[in-house]
Amino acid sequence: MQIKRIQAIAISLPMIKPVKMSFEEVRNAENVLARIETSDGIIGWGEAASAPTMTGETPGSMVAAIRYLADKLEGLPADDIGAAMHRAGQYLYGNNSAKAAIEMALWDALGQAKGKPVYELLGGAKRLRVPALRLIGTGSTEGDIAETQKRLADGYVAIKIKVGVASPEADAERARAICATVKDDKVLICTDANQAWTPDEAIRFVRGIADTRIEFFEQPVAGHDVAGMARVAAASRVKIGVDEGLHSMDDLQQHHDMKAAQGCSLKTIKLGGMRPVYNAALLCEKLGMQVNLACKIAEAGIASAGLMHLAAAIPAVDWGVSLSSPYLADDIVAEPIALAGGWLNVPTGPGLGIRVDEAKVRRYTREA
Repeated sequence: MQIKRIQAIAISLPMIKPVKMSFEEVRNAENVLARIETSDGIIGWGEAASAPTMTGETPGSMVAAIRYLADKLEGLPADDIGAAMHRAGQYLYGNNSAKAAIEMALWDALGQAKGKPVYELLGGAKRLRVPALRLIGTGSTEGDIAETQKRLADGYVAIKIKVGVASPEADAERARAICATVKDDKVLICTDANQAWTPDEAIRFVRGIADTRIEFFEQPVAGHDVAGMARVAAASRVKIGVDEGLHSMDDLQQHHDMKAAQGCSLKTIKLGGMRPVYNAALLCEKLGMQVNLACKIAEAGIASAGLMHLAAAIPAVDWGVSLSSPYLADDIVAEPIALAGGWLNVPTGPGLGIRVDEAKVRRYTREA
């Protein structure tokens, strides 16, 4: 089985409502799909969100990267994913989101060819349902409390409050107010600043939430400022997690060695695919670091399925799984992954276990 054709497709999907983050308000999901056809006629799909502040990639650059790599990879064995991605790295530095879409599509195609779900190809399932985490970011305390209560009523067992949108003191007060409304002590509560603050500002925030039940605080400072992360971690009772600062195994090791983070958010777009995320989770187990698995706002059903197969296969999912397809007003898969009693069920069909609606892909295709 060989790689016959690789296509890059930029799509723009409507959100149900905007999500307020530190540097932006996300109103539409701007994603790129990789569609791979094999010599056996199998179609594999991959997906990656554009995240300029996290990966430096835009829809246009991702489409260009996939198209640039296409003729370098076409003709290679489709069942040797490691070799194909090594070849991609030889021809193009970085561009991890674009590479992640290609790699995911190869896993989907290989699973279909073998009649096995991707999690079996990654080493087998350790679980087939995972705890669902929901982002909370309406831009106001009242809105966040209402959203939290709605999502808990929907069954979510974990919430992540978006902070970094106001002063550390105001955001700490908002986080405290939200925590006070969550009566079930089994619900995981965390916060995420998306690099918004200086170390001093982040320390003011962690002092403001010191006596709350918040489990972890994600990426308080700029991703490159590992020393600043370490300062915040040393001052915080709440565990610190790394997200935008994690793009390689070396980054993970450095945050551990410098005591800059006790856990991390693993995303395919940052690390370059499903296998790199799996390997990073193995390293987390070795280092004693906790794991959140996440899609970027707002990846659709293809990337969500990829994340679910990783959630099944990795050693542990301590800090929940953040699917972002539920934030979309429409999806491009026939049967989006649904919440069931606060948990998400892993697709068990061959490949990613999804059926892509190509008519919807055409409807939401945009120029990049």
